[in-house]
Amino acid sequence: QFQLVESGGGLVQPGGSLRLSCAASGFTLDYYAIGWFRLAPGKEREGVSCISSSGGRKDYDSVKGRFTISRDNAKNTVYLQMNSLKPEDTGIYYCAARRGACSGRDYDYGYWGQGTQVTVSS
Repeated sequence: QFQLVESGGGLVQPGGSLRLSCAASGFTLDYYAIGWFRLAPGKEREGVSCISSSGGRKDYDSVKGRFTISRDNAKNTVYLQMNSLKPEDTGIYYCAARRGACSGRDYDYGYWGQGTQVTVSS
């Protein structure tokens, strides 16, 4: 069964760090681009970062210089290292998979995890 499972969310103070994981089962991540998206209260879901099957990375404007996406194909897992967190980073973070190149549009992705909550607050 094709499945993506996110983990690593939680409550963190502003300026803190978290590392999210996206573990795949039922398929091999090697041939997929993996995107991270977030859904913040009162906002539409937005792209955060993406890594292609060849390892190319794309970060979207609000997180450039603070978040780093990586993948470990041997573990069939993609990570999102989040540093210098801000309250506006609060939301549910989802990973998603698609064949082909990275995309910041959620409708380009056919496979989604259930999400993990990140709350940045003092």
